Formats: sequence, structure tokens, C-alpha cells
Amino acid sequence: MLKEDAQKRSEGRSEQVRGAEKSRAREASAFCLGVVLICALTELLGLAKGDRLVFPNVGEILSAFFRLLSSPRTYQQIGTTLLHLVISMAFSTVIGVTLGLLEGASDFARQVLKPLTVFLRSIPMIVLVVIVMVLANYERVPVIVSTLALIPLISEAANEGSRRIDREWKDVYRMDGRFGMRVLFKVHLPLMAGYLKQAYISAVGMGIRLAVSTEYLVQTKNSLGKAIYSSSYFNEYADIYAYALIMILLVLLVGEAPSAIARLLSSRRQSPS
Repeated sequence: MLKEDAQKRSEGRSEQVRGAEKSRAREASAFCLGVVLICALTELLGLAKGDRLVFPNVGEILSAFFRLLSSPRTYQQIGTTLLHLVISMAFSTVIGVTLGLLEGASDFARQVLKPLTVFLRSIPMIVLVVIVMVLANYERVPVIVSTLALIPLISEAANEGSRRIDREWKDVYRMDGRFGMRVLFKVHLPLMAGYLKQAYISAVGMGIRLAVSTEYLVQTKNSLGKAIYSSSYFNEYADIYAYALIMILLVLLVGEAPSAIARLLSSRRQSPS
């Protein structure tokens, strides 16, 4: 009887593994099909426009892409942009989680902070960049602008996650009579992790776009934004598309790598059983 149960469980796990593999294969096929579609659209736009300078063919774009990847300067530019992203993510996470916890704990605080979050979410980026350029050093503008733009995204996720926490769990820290760092890291943040994870994935892509756009406007040295500006100044459109591919890879790596690593570690922990 025990052997039969063990065999059924093993067969069930095997079916789950096969189903997961098929799902991943379908996702990979769909992704590849999407890449082919983008390449086809680029070729069609080039033919329709009749201007291969603005719409170079896919071969020229890929050639520029691999040429940039083989250049050490490209990695310096990527490092500068990623540094801006990491710093802005750190500041926006601290500020956003703090504001979200306040909004989740008090309806009054939520109403007081709502105009600020609406303002930061609605203000056009170019206006925000101009305001920050007047108030701060140009080298700090990409970090400050990205931080301010990401705060509403993080705070909204933290607010929603805080409000979704079961009241019985909140009674854990009320028994101690105060809210401290131990309760924050052992009760609130673990229970809010799902909401913060989704916000993180969205914030990474948005943060890279904001950082590069701001670097373009303020001409930050050794950055992707400055590189794109230089390419546009010299009409090197193949390089511009190649930099766009590099940005897409950065978003995929920075946004999806932590989740992939967590899934890998989880599967390794479960495999012995």
C-alpha cells in the first residue's frame, strides 16, 4: 500500500515537471515569435519609409549590438546607469515603504499623503527633470528624478500589502505595545513580500527608462543616456537600436534574475524529498 502511494506521488510529481517543462517551452516559443515579429516590423518600416538611415536592417542592428557588447566602454556606461538605478531603488524603497506603512496604518495619514503621491505620479517627467535641475547638481539629477518617480509605485504596493495583512497578525506587535524593527522585518515585510515583489519588477523597468532618459537630458558622463545622445547627434541609428536592445536585456536580467534564482534555490531544496 505504501509503495503504491509512493509510486502515485512520484508519477504526480513527474506529470507536474512535464507540464512545467511544456509551459516553459511554450513561453520560450512565444517569446522567440515576438522577437521575429519585431524584426519583421523593423524591416517593413524601413521599406515603407524608404530610409535605411533611420530604419536600418536587422543585420546592421545586430552587428552594432555585438560591437557594442565587445567594447569595454559599453560596460562602463551600463555600470553608471545601473548605479543610478540601484541608488534610486534603495531610496525609493525606504521612503515608499515608510509612506505605505503610514498609509496602511491610518486613513488620516493616507488622505494627507495622497496629494503628494498623486503629484509625483502625474507630473510630466520633463517638468520634474527641469525642477530638479534647478535645485540639484546635474550629476545627481538621474538619481533624484528616478527616486521621486518610483516612490508612488513602491508606496502604493506597501500600502496595499499592509492593508491586506490579517488583523490577527497585527496583534502580534500590539502585544508588545510598540512597532519596532523586529516586527517590521518578521511580520510586516514577509507578509507584504508578494506586493513588493510585483512593484519591484515594475520599478526596475521604469527605473532604467527614467535613468536613461534623464541621463540623455542632462548629458551624464559615461552613461547609456549620454551614449544614445551621441549616437543620435551623429545619426548612428543602428547604435540607437542596439542600445535599446541592451536596455531590454538589462530590464530582463535585473528584473527577472532574482525571481529565477529564488525558483532555482527552491527547486533544489525540494528535490531531495
